[in-house]
Parts: sequence; structure tokens; C-alpha cells
Amino acid sequence: MPALWDLVIGVENRVHAFLVRYSIGALRTTVGVVFFAFGMLKYFPGVSPAQNIVEATTHILFFGLVSGRLAVVGTATLECLIGLLLMSGRGLRVALYLLIGELLGILSPIALLTARLFSGPHHAPTLEGQYVLKDIVLVTAAMVVAAGSFRGGRMVREEPAPAPAVALGRSDSVEARRRLEVVLSAIGGGRSVQDVCQEQGISESTYHAWRDTALDAAAEALEAHPVAS
Repeated sequence: MPALWDLVIGVENRVHAFLVRYSIGALRTTVGVVFFAFGMLKYFPGVSPAQNIVEATTHILFFGLVSGRLAVVGTATLECLIGLLLMSGRGLRVALYLLIGELLGILSPIALLTARLFSGPHHAPTLEGQYVLKDIVLVTAAMVVAAGSFRGGRMVREEPAPAPAVALGRSDSVEARRRLEVVLSAIGGGRSVQDVCQEQGISESTYHAWRDTALDAAAEALEAHPVAS
């Protein structure tokens, strides 16, 4: 049973490290795919389910000065551009600023076309209303992507440094050995602390806490076994 638990803990650690390292990138890419795909649909009249709502919203926002077809094509172009930038990972600052404007436009029908979006039984949202409301998910996804893209932001595994233990259980011993290997990979492996932390999905403060704990334990062990004269 302890061996099985060790296996579970090991799998959890690896899965979590994988998610920390790749999840924001995967989210950015998939949001880009969604925007690009939905944008492409709008180039073909009558294909996109959002065509009518885009035309109605744009008519209100621009006081009828922009034709419905031009509004749809403009929205399609903007969404495709945002999608390409997000998928490529280039020009993310531009993509995210464009995304802010796009999301404001996407959600504006909630205020501008409330009666139309909530005209179902007992004021339940219509299909168009549900289409607009689900874009709240895109807003939160954009927030996560922005947090992980600006000024070197990234997700890290913030783990407390292990307290010295009198007797370690088997699973604790496995985790302690893993942390020691992480520490040694930067101390003697010819790699920078930043690279190791990014690979493991931990913060540099966590690494330094692990390193200090390992060095203290090593010093105590050496003191307990003095060199014979």
C-alpha cells in the first residue's frame, strides 16, 4: 500500500508540474483558435450565428453610420487577427489590448439589447443571449492569459519548505529526494536557478528555501560524522 501511495504522489507531482508549465500556453492557444474560427465564419454571410447580433450592436454603437455587412467583416478581421496573434504567441501585448476592445464589444449587447437577449419565458435568455453570456468565460480566460504574459508573469508551484522531520514516511522521503534532486540540478548541474524553477513550476523563493534546508541538513550530518584524525 505505501508503494501505491508513493506512485500516486509521484504522478500527482508530475501532472501538476506539467499543468503549471503548459496550461497558460494551452489556454492562450485555444482561445486563439476559438477567435480565429469564429472570425472566419463571419466572412461568409448567413453562416455565423452571431451575424445578426453583431449588426444590431454595431448599428447602435455607431449610430447607424456603419453598414451591417461592413461591421461583420470588420469584426471578423479583428477576431482573426487576435486569434493569429494568440496562437503564434507573438505580439501578445497588442493581441491582449485588441482583445479588451473586442470583449467590450462582445458583451455590450447585454446592456444595449437587453430586451432582445432576455425575451424567453420568464425573461430567460434566448439563444442569442446565451451566446453572449458564454463570452464571460472568454473574459476570464483573457485575464489568465494576460496575467501569464505581461511582465514575465507565470504560474508557479508555491510549496512550503519541508520542516525537519524526526521520522519521514515513505511518501515524504520520496518527495524529499525529489526536492533534493531539484536543488542539486542547479547547484552542480550547470543550470541556472531560473531555468530549474521554470521547468519545475516553482518560484525562486521556494527553490532557495529547499536549498537552505538541504544545506543545513548536510551540515548537521557532517558535524555528526567528524573526520577521523
